[in-house]
Amino acid sequence: MSSEVIELIVVTPERPLIRERVMGVTLPGAAGCLGILPGHAPLITELGIGELQYRIDSASPVVAVAVMQGFAEVLGHRVTALAETAERAEEIDLSRAEAARKRAEERLASGRPDVDWDRAVVALQRALVRIQVAAKRHSAAVLPQ
Repeated sequence: MSSEVIELIVVTPERPLIRERVMGVTLPGAAGCLGILPGHAPLITELGIGELQYRIDSASPVVAVAVMQGFAEVLGHRVTALAETAERAEEIDLSRAEAARKRAEERLASGRPDVDWDRAVVALQRALVRIQVAAKRHSAAVLPQ
């Protein structure tokens, strides 16, 4: 494998999602984003809820994937992300994500004592990431080439 690319593998319990040779990867770590380039020092990290981004080559657009928790292993030539959930932009149902966002915001704003605050916050984070990733796909589709 060329020293200018790194293999990206993203899998979920349901399916393998991505296996690509890429220039670099940005991961949503539990404590912040991690930028990974070929030759990166080995590490294992917890994934947070966020956007995994990669680019196949300098002429290609950035690809965004919604990732929800899990772990990633980084080696000098490979990044393997084992995600609880991961969705490509084209797989995200934007209206469903908007509805989930609205429900989570209503739960958090209700002030009811029976609301599971932690669960509602995670639901809101997941919905917002899905909306963000899906919106990038839609905005890229309308940009002039």
